Amino acid sequence: MAKAIAKTHAPLGAVTILHAVDAISHTFENVVEWYQSRKTRKELARLTDAQLEDVGLTRADIGKF
Repeated sequence: MAKAIAKTHAPLGAVTILHAVDAISHTFENVVEWYQSRKTRKELARLTDAQLEDVGLTRADIGKF
């Protein structure tokens, strides 16, 4: 006995919306990551060289965050 398998596809509009939402979500995540890195660099820049040395960093290391 053979079984028939019906394949259904998402409507074109649904796929387009999914791609758009994914792109917006990815962009938002990148902006959040950039902001957090910026905030970290700003806070580290406020520390003295002695304070940076206490946590094992130098001024040159700040740009890596």
